[in-house]
Amino acid sequence: MELELKNLYDDFRDADTIKAFARIIKEDAKKLKNPINIMEVCGGHTHTIMKFGIPQLLPANIKFIHGPGCPVCIMPKERIDHAYVLSMQENVILVTLGDMIKVPGSNGSLQDARSKGADVRFVYSPLECLKIAKENPDAKVIFFAIGFETTTPMTAALLDAVIKQDVKNVFLHINHVTVPEVMKELIDSRDIHVDSYNNKIDAFLGPSHVSVISGSKIYEEFPRDYNRPVVVTGFEPVDVMQGISMIVKQFIEDRCELEIEYKRLVTYDGNKKAQELTEKFFEKGDLFKWRGLGNIPDSGLKLKAEFAQYDAEVIYKEILPLQEIEDHKLCICGDILRGMASPPECTIFGTACKPTSPIGSCMVSSEGACAAYYKYGNLI
Repeated sequence: MELELKNLYDDFRDADTIKAFARIIKEDAKKLKNPINIMEVCGGHTHTIMKFGIPQLLPANIKFIHGPGCPVCIMPKERIDHAYVLSMQENVILVTLGDMIKVPGSNGSLQDARSKGADVRFVYSPLECLKIAKENPDAKVIFFAIGFETTTPMTAALLDAVIKQDVKNVFLHINHVTVPEVMKELIDSRDIHVDSYNNKIDAFLGPSHVSVISGSKIYEEFPRDYNRPVVVTGFEPVDVMQGISMIVKQFIEDRCELEIEYKRLVTYDGNKKAQELTEKFFEKGDLFKWRGLGNIPDSGLKLKAEFAQYDAEVIYKEILPLQEIEDHKLCICGDILRGMASPPECTIFGTACKPTSPIGSCMVSSEGACAAYYKYGNLI
């Protein structure tokens, strides 16, 4: 079984297949009327693109724009400060996912809070909070939930289990965001401020894991209303190359459509059970501030009012800071997340800002564009 899985995995990294797609793309690109700028929304795609040197395989008239597809990178300092303040409360265990512990807020990171005595833990699954809560019945366990549509159902599953098992000491601070709204924000802001054709998003590689949950249907409006094709693409290099090829063919055939390259896991409707679980507990908030992008309407989720007794933002409202906080003046993570700049354009990239001493969120997270450029750009 292990051998079969390995062989299947290798098929999607096969060098000959990747080169074959590169030849097809190169020939098709000769027929393009204008250059194409493709935004990959997902940080996983960014890492695949950099790791396998895909930009070097493409002709000069096809370029990538890196989008805000890293849930840690887009978290504003105000929200990180919420987590920090909560972690420092007496008898609180703050729980979150991986990279979130390292992201600096105005008071420091959760890692700094832990060094000062706070009980901060990272988990691979939100459901681990149940075990922590039962082992610490006198503590308040606060799950600092982050992520796109991919991870939202897991947070919903945690709350569902908390209610069914009548666990009294688990609370949630919700920071879940949705992809289509930020895609619209990026199109609108670019169409307004565009100075030249090269600053424009022409097409999207749709996120993989998000689409497994939500289905491809959430991108219908982009070809229909914004004249931007979307190809939902898997994470492996063969997937990415095929997705690019599909986009190029749409342009030379004068089409603008929503297509799925990642058919082995993504359907039009997505995972309906996961969607129903999300809809049971969450609703859209009016605004959510994205780091570097500002407040985006309807882009964040919040717990429904009937579940307020589990909502850490409601319970701890009086102590959570409200003021907006600016990023480091030398950091251009905002421009990178907006796709207006690439990591090497930052004056502190690879010098003052490294994975071992990150200043910006795009370097802190393993999914961030700066981390990808640093890791795969011969800087290690």
